[in-house]
Amino acid sequence: MDWQAIGRMLIGVGLFIFSIGVVMFAVGKFFNLGGLPGDIVFRKGNFTFYFPLVSCLVISIILTIVLNLIFRR
Repeated sequence: MDWQAIGRMLIGVGLFIFSIGVVMFAVGKFFNLGGLPGDIVFRKGNFTFYFPLVSCLVISIILTIVLNLIFRR
């Protein structure tokens, strides 16, 4: 077993997750992605149900476009 290769892979995965977190933090600061019209919010007393329907669609469309541009042959 090559422990150095596994260590490099874990560091790479950790840096990737960290960078995703930084991007999500920045997007949350500048864009109100969780509060778009069409997102379902149900509040009753202490209970809150939140389903970001339109936010998921927007993220899906953006990721589809970006990944198609990256992996286009």
